[in-house]
Amino acid sequence: MPPIAMEQELSLSSDSEESVIADQELQEAFAKGSLKPGLNIVLEGRPKAFNNVDGLKRCLSEFQRNLSWVERLDITSPLETNVTGAASKNTVEKDSVDPEDDFKREMNFYHQAQASILEALPRLHQFKIPTRRPDDYFAEMAKSDQQMQKIREKLKSKKEAMEKSEKAKQLRALRKYGKQVQIDVLQKRQKEKSTMLNAVKKYQKGLLDKLEFLEGEKSSEPQKKKEGTERQPIKKGPNAKRRYKNQKFGFGGR
Repeated sequence: MPPIAMEQELSLSSDSEESVIADQELQEAFAKGSLKPGLNIVLEGRPKAFNNVDGLKRCLSEFQRNLSWVERLDITSPLETNVTGAASKNTVEKDSVDPEDDFKREMNFYHQAQASILEALPRLHQFKIPTRRPDDYFAEMAKSDQQMQKIREKLKSKKEAMEKSEKAKQLRALRKYGKQVQIDVLQKRQKEKSTMLNAVKKYQKGLLDKLEFLEGEKSSEPQKKKEGTERQPIKKGPNAKRRYKNQKFGFGGR
């Protein structure tokens, strides 16, 4: 028999078995009287959950053991900002940690592990438990150094991308502000130009006796001349040697 025909026969047999099971369920439901029009089985409500506190405590007491810390080696350490904070127990509030910041979250995990080490090492030394591996000890890490390096580079690139995005936003804001300032300057110049042209037209029509902007230029000219005269050096007379020669030999042979 070809394989296609075998597959068709198997599918038909499985469908027939499912239909037989469904018919049996319908017959059982009909016998119980739980059928409604449309051949739908009435679903029973969710079973009630039992909170057997006494039974749970009894089961806990059966396998619970009051072992010493050396047998458990568990440390409950708060979330620390750095190693110095771990020593002084300066904890960070949970609300201050942003779960969306991958870099900061990984650094918090790292600092928390450091705080646990600072607490566990003195205890281990008290029980004289060695905390350093032998020189010939080899243990493969759960994640290789290459994989951790990739993770570190990915987090670093993500942080740099966020910083670039922030810088781009700032540059766009500065460009927008610069364009606005340029527009304001051009509008101011245009306004001054239109004001000056209107004043000239009114002066030509005889509506104005004088032009204020021209008077401003004229008033500034004497001031410039005055400044120029003040800057000229003061002429001094002849010195004593020249005066003596003039008295002795005269002025130009006179």
